[in-house]
Amino acid sequence: MAKVAVMGAGSWGTTFGKILADSGNDVTIWARRSDVADEINSQHRNGDYLPGIRLPKTLKSTIDPSEAMKGTEQVYLAVPSQSLRANLEAWGASIPNDAILVSLMKGVEMETGLRMSEVITDALGIGEDRIVVVSGPNLSLEIAQEQPTASVAASTNLDAANLVAAASSNSYFTTFTNNDVIGTEFGGILKNLIAVAIGIVNGVGYGENTKASIMTRGLAEISRFARAYGAKKKTMVGLAGLGDLIATSESPLSRNHKAGEMLGKGYTLSEVTKRLSQTAEGLASVVPILKLAAVKDVKMPIVEQVLAVMEGRMEPKDIAPSLTHETDEPTSE
Repeated sequence: MAKVAVMGAGSWGTTFGKILADSGNDVTIWARRSDVADEINSQHRNGDYLPGIRLPKTLKSTIDPSEAMKGTEQVYLAVPSQSLRANLEAWGASIPNDAILVSLMKGVEMETGLRMSEVITDALGIGEDRIVVVSGPNLSLEIAQEQPTASVAASTNLDAANLVAAASSNSYFTTFTNNDVIGTEFGGILKNLIAVAIGIVNGVGYGENTKASIMTRGLAEISRFARAYGAKKKTMVGLAGLGDLIATSESPLSRNHKAGEMLGKGYTLSEVTKRLSQTAEGLASVVPILKLAAVKDVKMPIVEQVLAVMEGRMEPKDIAPSLTHETDEPTSE
């Protein structure tokens, strides 16, 4: 059993807290809002983010970050990607010196283009051997309902990855390990962009052929990008790549799919942002990902079309997969 903290009480943070508690760990969730913390402690629920889900009685919550992280061996980070740096700077002194930092986030920092593991390293001045990235086909509500699924814990330090995998595996959630942090992290980031595209065409009313084409070509597109930055081929066709892409693109539970669907129905970007109850990381990642693609001269026509729709330069009905773009299909090694 490990003593762990989950920093963030949204749907994914709360779900992962449940996973960790059900795996036998001593878990405290940090919540920004006192009403959320009180509900978790007194009613064992988080109705705003996981309606209908009963949380383990052993799961605790607090609004004090120092209290949440005191004496912890592992700290799981589940805050919006654009607020991570500010949070880490505020929490720095409270993070135990030997704790493993686990990123549950799937985004890039808009100003710098850094992945979340890179933000952690930069903001805290710690080595990458203390950082683990968890990613996979993980829709919060389904997991909170204990529907079986799997994920990947990636780190340059496989001992750290194995500790996280052991802490987060139980009867309904299995965590595998690898050492491809870049591929695992980019898989989680990039699939959000394709999920927005598929949401757009779904909102327009296009059928399964169009969506299947975008998903297939989208996988090739995001694989080209990830491999240009050092990801392994096999990661992009594994749980953190293809697996996450399928789950996020097809499910109405996906915030990125919902965001795209609203864009497809004619809502403006500002209207979509206001209507979403939680952050859709894909919307914030489009611009920095395209900037990173330009650095490596990687063509991303589907993502470029998503940006055009977001900015009102393209009618949603005109978005379509770039099927004529010549490229190798991603294959496993």
